[in-house]
Amino acid sequence: MKTHFISIGGKIMHQLAIALKHKGHIITGSDDEIYDPSRSTLAQEGLLPDKMGWDANRITTDLDQVILGMHAKTDNPELKAAQTSNIPIYSFPEYITKFSEDKTRVVIAGSHGKTTMTAATMHVLQKCQKDFDYLLGGKVEGFQYFVQLSDAPLIVMEGDEYLSSAIHREPKIHYYKPHIALLSGIAWDHMNVFPTFENYVEQFVKFLELMPHGSKLIYNAEDSEVCKVVAQSRHLHLIPYQTPAFIQEQGKCYLLNGEQKIPLALFGRHNMQNLAGVQKVCEQLGIEQDTFYEAIQDFEGAKDRLDIWMENEDRVVYRDYAHAPSKVEATTKAVKDLYPNRPLVACFELHTYSSLNKDFLPNYQDTLNPADQAVVYFDPHTFDIKKLPVLSKEEVRNAFGRADLLILNSQKELENFVKSKKWQNTNLLMMSSGTFGGTKKEDIVNFVD
Repeated sequence: MKTHFISIGGKIMHQLAIALKHKGHIITGSDDEIYDPSRSTLAQEGLLPDKMGWDANRITTDLDQVILGMHAKTDNPELKAAQTSNIPIYSFPEYITKFSEDKTRVVIAGSHGKTTMTAATMHVLQKCQKDFDYLLGGKVEGFQYFVQLSDAPLIVMEGDEYLSSAIHREPKIHYYKPHIALLSGIAWDHMNVFPTFENYVEQFVKFLELMPHGSKLIYNAEDSEVCKVVAQSRHLHLIPYQTPAFIQEQGKCYLLNGEQKIPLALFGRHNMQNLAGVQKVCEQLGIEQDTFYEAIQDFEGAKDRLDIWMENEDRVVYRDYAHAPSKVEATTKAVKDLYPNRPLVACFELHTYSSLNKDFLPNYQDTLNPADQAVVYFDPHTFDIKKLPVLSKEEVRNAFGRADLLILNSQKELENFVKSKKWQNTNLLMMSSGTFGGTKKEDIVNFVD
């Protein structure tokens, strides 16, 4: 099988290319820009394009299929050549569904917690020696790749609601049609694609409508928007979950099962709620509760989800991928609750299209309130890249609802702030889907240590 990837440098696209290479496909690919870690990984696998840019001559008559990434536009010359040549063109989710049509499909969907919950499910299945395929939106300990495709009877998938490709304008989750699904929560995101909250919610309504009759839907019974969507589904077997009993003491978190205290590497109410949903998924896959509790204890989460950058006897620096309002609030509260007697400095970068949009920004109201000191960072140059009007500091301060909000606009300002602060008995939480203007981990750690 000869497969060409248009936009091979994408976070998940390059992982699919590697997975198909390992299955014996002949892989070619193209992109106009590829950054690390995708670039280095593709080079190691011998799949890095010999030159950047698009070239219609790459579309040859001996190609069996083309897989199209979201980054490529409708006028892409390679896409147009493939369309003219009548070569089958698949989006990422379309191809995954085609590959897994004879498998049991498990999809973890929702506005938050997808990566952690998918990774936790994979962790338990691996420890129970189950044979399964997977696709995941991030790196997790114990798995070399984000995507694995084999002859396994089961596939576990992180269900992203973002669009599939330039010519496949449906959300990825609409393709998967799972036999077992989990819906974690609904909180407006991706404003550039779903301009209203109602339009965003409708994507999840359709996701459930497309599930086969009698499929099992595990859902967060504590999320009112999820409950409204679930109430419209008459053809599914419904399995609710809610936050289990847990305690946090001396910087550690424990699930409570009767009188049993189950120690965990994760912490925070949102993670405990996530694990309750994962336990229900695993139960449907034949894993008993006691076995689940034993397997989940050493699960440390996915990369960039509350990663510990530095820890000593009186301070911790966390780095988290949180960017949507619900994630920012849950993550900030989780760290504060774990260390209630330590001041918390929470630093959040406005980086996504939604977070930089004046109309969406009020959704961040009060999200940083659990922190003792709140900092918002944004680089004015990012607005140029995303073609948005620049926000004023006053607009940001009003949106977050904190008169004491500190706003920083450059990497130098951020480093000076961290360097000048006394960190004794104080924790720092850094939240962003970006890099704080290229700020290095070691610089932050050295200033706090």
